[in-house]
Amino acid sequence: MKRQAHPIITGTLILTATGFLSRILGFFYRIYLSNLIGAEGMGIYQLIAPVTGVCFALCCGPIQTAISRFVAQSLATGHLKDGRSQFSAGLYLSEAIAVLLAGLIYVKADFLAAALLGEPRTADLLRLLALSLPITAAHSAINGYYYGKKKTEVPSLSQLAEQLVRVGVVCLIANYYLAQGKELTVTIAALGLIVGEMASLLVSFLAIRVTFFHEDLLFEDLSATASLHKSGALRNILLLATPLAANRLILGVLQSIEAIQIPNRLQMSGLTSADALSVYGVLTGMSLPFILFPSALTNSVSVMLLPSVAEAQSVSDTDKISRTTELSIGYSVYLGILCTGIFVAWGGEMGSLLFQNSDAGTYITILGWLCPFLYLATTAGSILNGMGKTAATFVQNLAGLSIRLAFVFLLIPRYGILAYLWGMLASQLLVAGLHTFTLYRMIPFSFSAFYRVLRPMAAIAIAVRITKHMLPLSGLPGLVAGCLLICVFYLLFLLATKWAK
Repeated sequence: MKRQAHPIITGTLILTATGFLSRILGFFYRIYLSNLIGAEGMGIYQLIAPVTGVCFALCCGPIQTAISRFVAQSLATGHLKDGRSQFSAGLYLSEAIAVLLAGLIYVKADFLAAALLGEPRTADLLRLLALSLPITAAHSAINGYYYGKKKTEVPSLSQLAEQLVRVGVVCLIANYYLAQGKELTVTIAALGLIVGEMASLLVSFLAIRVTFFHEDLLFEDLSATASLHKSGALRNILLLATPLAANRLILGVLQSIEAIQIPNRLQMSGLTSADALSVYGVLTGMSLPFILFPSALTNSVSVMLLPSVAEAQSVSDTDKISRTTELSIGYSVYLGILCTGIFVAWGGEMGSLLFQNSDAGTYITILGWLCPFLYLATTAGSILNGMGKTAATFVQNLAGLSIRLAFVFLLIPRYGILAYLWGMLASQLLVAGLHTFTLYRMIPFSFSAFYRVLRPMAAIAIAVRITKHMLPLSGLPGLVAGCLLICVFYLLFLLATKWAK
């Protein structure tokens, strides 16, 4: 009999493959964009990220999580129509909030740009962001439905379509403007964002229509299954999404304060306004995306973990949760240690070769130490959220963010941007530790420090040393070859010492 692949593994592989492809496209896009608008332009564009985060916390993320969780539970209990009702309620709620936010931001864009972000040039970006909100909300809700069913093909395809269209549109507009001798502004990035979201929604909408049509044919008794009244479905979504939204809103507001204050505090350290925006743009627009690139894997795992854990919890399958937790955390640590070795070994070359910016390389090298803690926190936090422990993750994330804010306000004026980098390291170390400890108290799982930490640390040290001895770095091809060789030697060492467990 043919063995069926585990849905978490299958879904993770699909999401990871498209995630890596999208991020590769995103890398070239960021390099291209940074050359078009410069480091200061990247800094200006990144300033709207706090507003984006707050809006997403109110109309997208929490509702998507609620839809995913309820759809997974409806599949586990056989109440198929309940999942459909929860999706519809979540979609309408998400769209209503998004339209209200879009109207508010569009009308008050000039005020928000000057008074909140401290940069009037972000006003046009905010207006374009407002136009994209209803599109993003609908796309997010549809993704939540498919994540709950552990079917990742549609979210993956829509993600890829969004990236392809965004990059294509920006390249076309840029080439046209350059050919006409016109000046490019940072709004080109926001235009690409909104057109990409439109493409993503189109793919998702067509897919959900086809899915519903086939489900109605396959499940003739769909209308006979347990069905929630619309008001009951909306109440359930609100009960789960409201605390999530409140948590994310508070975190989003604090993150907004953090993002706005970083350029201000950099000016207090002696930089001009333009230089402060440039440093901020290099950090958030060039260096951090490098560190977050491998998280395509951990993010994919996290997306699949939440509905799987919720489904297992609904049928009281604690053994499945324990096994899933042990496996997910172990591989998050493996990946984090591998990425730390690569970024620390060649972070400087990455910044210089790809962005022609030595500061970007310095930041990548320092931030490389984030990887094990960042990926571990992402995985453990998703499992906790899947078990309904959103309050615990909120408090712990708040503690980590408070540390970063302390570094921003107290140390950046004295030590510059390096103080913020060390604040990020301290923050992620705390959050990863708290998430893992809380999870272990709820679901005990096996974790060998030697096998899961010391062994991969030895593996990456040997892999880096052998690779640097064998392959002197020379240009971009040498950098790519070096990273691949490190991965190969790292995996070979882990496989060769698998018996050590």
